Amino acid sequence: MQILNKSLMTTLVVTSVLCPLGAWADEERPHANLSADSSRAAANDLFKAQVYAEATDANPGDVARRVNSQITGAIQAARNYPTVKVRSNGSNTYPVYGKNGRTIEGWRMRSNLSLESSDATAVSELLGKLQQNLAIASLLATPSPETWKKAEDEAITDALTAFQNRAALIAGSLKKKWKIRQVTVNTNGPSRPPMPYLRAQASMASADTSPPALEAGDSQVSVQVNGQIEFLE
Repeated sequence: MQILNKSLMTTLVVTSVLCPLGAWADEERPHANLSADSSRAAANDLFKAQVYAEATDANPGDVARRVNSQITGAIQAARNYPTVKVRSNGSNTYPVYGKNGRTIEGWRMRSNLSLESSDATAVSELLGKLQQNLAIASLLATPSPETWKKAEDEAITDALTAFQNRAALIAGSLKKKWKIRQVTVNTNGPSRPPMPYLRAQASMASADTSPPALEAGDSQVSVQVNGQIEFLE
């Protein structure tokens, strides 16, 4: 049975399996297995971006100076946005080989920065400025830990309530008193990677850049409750 509560934006799916009458003689008490599923929408209110500077040149020193200069400028620009956390996310330098695959003709360097903030406006404005010299590798939206926990707690409450309601319905139909024998609660957890809602490979040193539009949307927090109730004489 599926129930949609539009006011809470919550979906509940409840199922039950009643132990066959013939099997009750082999059990200490008759029982029923129940399950309830619930989901809540959690706002994607945390923005994470990866930006990078990349250059290629025959002289590795010149490559390093160009990339490091661009990264330094990006870090300085980010200081004007205190709500955005910025950290270095690694650099790589590797040779560029010629057509024969053996002769090194140049060097390429890439240096990455990670941005994180719950301030969508600040992230958008900062990325618009950084795109003048840096490229966007990815831009993700995910629920913050606090938002996820709140939605998860609400989904757990919904699922447990649905479980108890169905247990009472079954026991009442059989004119039996009941108690919970066991119950387990499973969640999908915040460890599932968020889907990128923007992924770009922007050209370096673009003269015409504008802040990316951010439409974060929601993530679904899912909870499943499985349990068993025991009928009392």
